[in-house]
Amino acid sequence: MSRTDQLIAWIKANATAIGKVVDYDPGADKLYIFDFTSANTELDIDTITDSASFSIWINKKLDETGSRYGIGGYMEHRTLYARSPLFNTDDEPRRLHLGVDIWAEAGMPVYAPMDGAVHSFKENNNFGDYGPTIILQHNLDGLTLYTLYGHLSRESLSVLAVGRPIAKNQQIARLGDIEENGHWPPHLHFQLMFDMEGMVGDYPGVARFSEKEKCLQNIPDPNLILKFPTL
Repeated sequence: MSRTDQLIAWIKANATAIGKVVDYDPGADKLYIFDFTSANTELDIDTITDSASFSIWINKKLDETGSRYGIGGYMEHRTLYARSPLFNTDDEPRRLHLGVDIWAEAGMPVYAPMDGAVHSFKENNNFGDYGPTIILQHNLDGLTLYTLYGHLSRESLSVLAVGRPIAKNQQIARLGDIEENGHWPPHLHFQLMFDMEGMVGDYPGVARFSEKEKCLQNIPDPNLILKFPTL
């Protein structure tokens, strides 16, 4: 049985052990699914390169559709990473998005969906990077799972300590604004990993498309935890 299959089985057997990542009410909150592939012809390089213009575009979409959150991105082949040299370092640029993004207002609270502990945290301060990042470690009856939260506020890191226990539904952070979150429109990058591969306070959220099959072995679908009905 693969680790993803083990995770699915654990979730099925422990449904009440899964809490929330954001304040989402499926009966009241509308979700807008963003498409950041080449199929989205509304976005041009000038818009996505300018963080303020990009943020205006995101907010307009949410306002026009009456959506509380914008979501999407798992294993999406995104053209928008052309905005940052961080993803354009070799012959094959990184374009494959490995988590789910939740686009919302800066200051939105972020919660731990399961009991666990602080594995690590760090400010990844490059243009287009995560900005402040938290990684939690969870023991699911012998299966180790890590959850990553990127693009947070700097204040979110100020009260943390490695190894500190974290309870299900405990608020752990707030979303950062453009000036502190890696220069992105405010959103949460939420990602799951089985193996941190020795990394601390960081784990790639974008990979080369040629690495997709390898990534799928270590990075399961975050919607197994989020349970957004439209993904």
